[in-house]
Amino acid sequence: MKATILDLRYRMKDVLKALERNETVDILYHGRPKGVITAQPGARRGKVADHPFFGMRRRGRSVEREMDRLRGGRYRDL
Repeated sequence: MKATILDLRYRMKDVLKALERNETVDILYHGRPKGVITAQPGARRGKVADHPFFGMRRRGRSVEREMDRLRGGRYRDL
């Protein structure tokens, strides 16, 4: 696929779809090639059920408490 700078601005959804199809996207500026965007090798979407937060409430853990634990405090306790 060939895309101009305006395509990147206004048609990014189409560019991302092309990358999902493992196409390379040639970037053109004033009709001249400026670069190439390629899909990341091995990139694929995972299942929602594989995410560590999936089903947390059924396991009896509070979402708010878990988020506070992950974020940590503003300053490290000495």
